[in-house]
Amino acid sequence: MGKQRIKFDFLVHDLKVPLAVIEAGLTSLIQKTDKYGPLTDKQLKVLKRALRNTLVTRTLVNDALELGRSSQGIIQKTTFPLSGFVVQTLVEIFDLVDLETSDCVRGCDTLSVLKEQLSEKGILLTVDERLWHQEVSMDESKMKQIIRNLLSNALKYKKKQVELKIGQEEDSFVVIVGDDGDGIPSGYHDKIFECYFQMDMQSDYCVRGHGVGLAGVMILVEDMGGRLFLESDVGKGATFSVKVPL
Repeated sequence: MGKQRIKFDFLVHDLKVPLAVIEAGLTSLIQKTDKYGPLTDKQLKVLKRALRNTLVTRTLVNDALELGRSSQGIIQKTTFPLSGFVVQTLVEIFDLVDLETSDCVRGCDTLSVLKEQLSEKGILLTVDERLWHQEVSMDESKMKQIIRNLLSNALKYKKKQVELKIGQEEDSFVVIVGDDGDGIPSGYHDKIFECYFQMDMQSDYCVRGHGVGLAGVMILVEDMGGRLFLESDVGKGATFSVKVPL
């Protein structure tokens, strides 16, 4: 590992402590009104917004560290139930953008109830029910990061709905995320996976952000021995398919 990478990881790692202190303080103010005093609705709204953004920052810090580990070929393979993994990943996504939906997902005790709740938010979930009740073996952190990035992007660019499909093909775990947005012109299909690349900001089909998310997804998928596919064209939305060996 180069010195620059070590310096970067060290700096990112050190951000975790102040973030934890901020998160704990905000949580205490929100939850322990008997100790710190009552809050007005406006104060509560501001504190919850600050807490959500603290969670966003914590997620970004963890994702940066995970990419660093991935670049060194470090895979932390564990065995875990698929149902809990999917629910927790969805909770982490909605914790950052929609606390009400996050709470609803937490309370879903069956797959059918989860599908119903997500459908109301424009997310069509399809899961192999046999796999839903099984345990799978892979790098859980990396797989969560992949789904978070792909689904967050799809939610950002969707017009009406997003599809999330999870299943198994032979010895591979398969995740498919599709949106009904403006789509990506075929000429950009390879370039959008390059770090810091963005489509023309003057274009009707521009991709906003820092151009890092999809590049990071590609790195994580390849480091787990998997493959990432894109199907998209102008006006036809975008569908990303991930296949990772089990």
